Amino acid sequence: MSEIKKSSARDTALEVLMQMDKANAWSDGGLKRTIAKNKLDSRDAALATRICYGVIQNKMLLDYYISCYCTQKAEKLEPVIRNILRIGGYQILFMDKIPHRAAVNEAVEMTRRYGRPKASGMVNAVLRKFVTNWMNMPALPGGTRASYLSVRYSHPEWLVRRLLDILGDEEAEAYLRMNNEIVPTNIQTNLLKNTPEELEAELTRSGVAVTAHSWLPGCFEVSGTGDLERLPAFRQGRFMVQDAAARLVALVASPQPTDRVLDVCAAPGGKSFSLAIDMGDRGQILACDIHPHKLKLLENSAQRLGIHSVRSQQADGREHHAVWEKQADLVVADVPCSGLGIIRKKPDIRYKNPKELARLPEVQRAILENAATYVRPGGVLIYSTCTVLPEENEGVTEEFLARHPEFQLERFELPLPIGPRAGHLTLWPQRFGTDGFYICRMRRIEENHD
Repeated sequence: MSEIKKSSARDTALEVLMQMDKANAWSDGGLKRTIAKNKLDSRDAALATRICYGVIQNKMLLDYYISCYCTQKAEKLEPVIRNILRIGGYQILFMDKIPHRAAVNEAVEMTRRYGRPKASGMVNAVLRKFVTNWMNMPALPGGTRASYLSVRYSHPEWLVRRLLDILGDEEAEAYLRMNNEIVPTNIQTNLLKNTPEELEAELTRSGVAVTAHSWLPGCFEVSGTGDLERLPAFRQGRFMVQDAAARLVALVASPQPTDRVLDVCAAPGGKSFSLAIDMGDRGQILACDIHPHKLKLLENSAQRLGIHSVRSQQADGREHHAVWEKQADLVVADVPCSGLGIIRKKPDIRYKNPKELARLPEVQRAILENAATYVRPGGVLIYSTCTVLPEENEGVTEEFLARHPEFQLERFELPLPIGPRAGHLTLWPQRFGTDGFYICRMRRIEENHD
């Protein structure tokens, strides 16, 4: 039993990786559930998360090296053995504080514990080759630049080719590299409950490392938090977790304090809450989502933050509600998307089926068309996504504007280094340190009654 306890972080990582293989589960939800089930302390939970995410971020690279050192190709190995080798290989190549010997021994013990004693010799031999060659691993495949980058940074080749087309070689590689780095947690001060200075002092007293965001007022990067939700400041609603890119949606929207706002795809609610804080909790915000369980989470968060101006309602963004027509001063459509801008937070997104992603613009167009009907003359329409693909971003908004001359792009200004923009903006992690995001601001022209 002592061995299982000692390896509980690695066992948890393996369990989640196996769930992903078998049930196509998402790593973040799987980790949360499995860490709770296995009752890991904060240190083991952090190690399990680091190993699990690290394996996903480097899966194609690890499999390439495993295939170099094993008589069988990685994809032919039994899933549990393949994942044990990935976990061992990741620790050897990427985790400085874990002795190589420990990584190998733990992998061999896991192989036995999971009822595969005959494979333990092979696991030992393969990982010892990792240890022997860790400073001089086999050369990566030649071929095209896309095939090299695909293996080097473990992104599917179709996506690498697309990024090379959009960004060019240097920036595409910078984007791929950033997707595999550890991301700081960003938070926004709840100005309804405290000032940024008060929040910083409170978090520092709780032992959290706090750094003011370099260009976004009232926002911080935090680390050393453990489970963030256990912090008194979180429970008291003094802040919310929100990436700088999502925060910028409210800044681009720039609502007036008494505006009537409709957020058509609101859950989990961060953008609605950010708008409410900017409006001093004085206007009316109707936050809609198709999933009732997500609306319940949204309502709980609003309560924690002490926000009273946000009401929730179950609604499909594509279904028309005649009673809302031309009623809103501001409509926000943060539409379902491929999520390819947040790979650094959700590493498994990169492995989504591209055929499924190709169907998204149709859904996005339908939501935008419907959302536009709710904007009053003179009102503002915001379209946003957490992806970087033009076909889901300006491809959708430009087509919409071509069909709707009553809407026009409207210039907006954001803090430097972004500055003024002519109506829309794609945020890239390698340029601004934010998630990958697209934001577009459009205004409905006042009706002429002459």
